[in-house]
Amino acid sequence: MGFIRYVLIGFLLSLHVCACKNQGSSTKQDTVSVHSQTKFPFPEIPATLTEPEARKSYLLTHYWEQFDFADTTLVNNRDVTEQGFVNFIALLADGTTLEELTRESLANWCAGFVGKEHARQVLTQTADSYLFNPNSPFYNEALYGMYLEALLGKLPQTDAMRSTYRFKLELIRRNNVGEKATDFVYYLSDGSRHTLAATPVKNDRLLLMFYDPECESCHEVLLQMAADTALAEAVRAGKLSVLAVYTEGNKAAWRKALPDMPGGWTVGNDREAVKTGALYDLKAMPSLYLLDGSKTVLLKDAAYEKIRTTLAF
Repeated sequence: MGFIRYVLIGFLLSLHVCACKNQGSSTKQDTVSVHSQTKFPFPEIPATLTEPEARKSYLLTHYWEQFDFADTTLVNNRDVTEQGFVNFIALLADGTTLEELTRESLANWCAGFVGKEHARQVLTQTADSYLFNPNSPFYNEALYGMYLEALLGKLPQTDAMRSTYRFKLELIRRNNVGEKATDFVYYLSDGSRHTLAATPVKNDRLLLMFYDPECESCHEVLLQMAADTALAEAVRAGKLSVLAVYTEGNKAAWRKALPDMPGGWTVGNDREAVKTGALYDLKAMPSLYLLDGSKTVLLKDAAYEKIRTTLAF
């Protein structure tokens, strides 16, 4: 799924409507009119609400009320549905929206689609693509977690997908910034057994990388890191330690790639413990974490460029 750029939607907060306007008109008729214009059916903000925060609160809590989740043609119209979703999450994640309002707005949205099979399939996939894909410009694990909580709050207890959503929620709650990184066992090429918790760390900084040399994106990042002379000098000078952990099951492929790994790094094989135990979220590889000497997470699943900037070596 491509990513739609969100439209600046400050103008939405200036929309006015007379409280008595079209009181007798049909909601269905209004919705059909909107469909024919292929525009998202934004709620009309009462003119009596004049303060920006009050208008924003009304917009977000009523955002999806005019959207017909049962209309599969409308749901499949990306220019309407996907663009509407992007504007919605842009408002939720603008840095000024209170958490209580965010949760209420997400709950109202989920309540609208959980009972509509096609809409639920499309919109949950859209949320995954925009909020949970590290390559998305809208990647937001905190907002995604609140969405999952809202979704679980609206799904029937007997719904077959509850365990899947619960698993995702538990996974993103692990290894967050400020928390101790989950310990795990890994083995060096000589077969010796080690743990993350007992791994020595120089200068109170550990760059932890989960990787697979057969993964194209991993190969690209590894080449970038291997060519980074500043990183090599920082490792040589004891300014930080690097632990690279192979998480897949092809031991021969791991051993074959060992000579290509930069000098000074600790390179291990977890024998699939991290993946099997879902100890870390490995939805995108490589997965990089910056830890301190006590293994507290400083950066979670961050791009190498961000880690490099943070370390400033």
